[in-house]
Amino acid sequence: QLQLVESGGGSVQPGGSLRLSCAVSGAALYYYTIGWFRQAPGKEREGISCISRSDGSTYYADSVKGRFAISRDNAWNTVYLQMNSLKPEDTGLYYCAARALPMCTLTSPLFNNWGQGTQVTVSS
Repeated sequence: QLQLVESGGGSVQPGGSLRLSCAVSGAALYYYTIGWFRQAPGKEREGISCISRSDGSTYYADSVKGRFAISRDNAWNTVYLQMNSLKPEDTGLYYCAARALPMCTLTSPLFNNWGQGTQVTVSS
């Protein structure tokens, strides 16, 4: 069974950086398109980035475009989310999720497998 485990969250000051990791087990990563999502307290889950299984194409929400970068290392079965220039509004629980179809999407119901999340807090 496919499992995803996020790591790399923490507390950082505004303007700082973090790199999140999503380790995939139970199947080879190259079969899956991976998305990153986040949820702040009292808010709906938001899709922020996706990387396709087919050609590695990437997609970003406007809220993170130019600041975040998603990448994948199929040899290590891991997807990364590099987050730079962090803002207080980036605070939330960050999840990675997998879908078997090749096209990227930021719609959470279209992903079948989810990790437990890692907390990111941006505060001075």
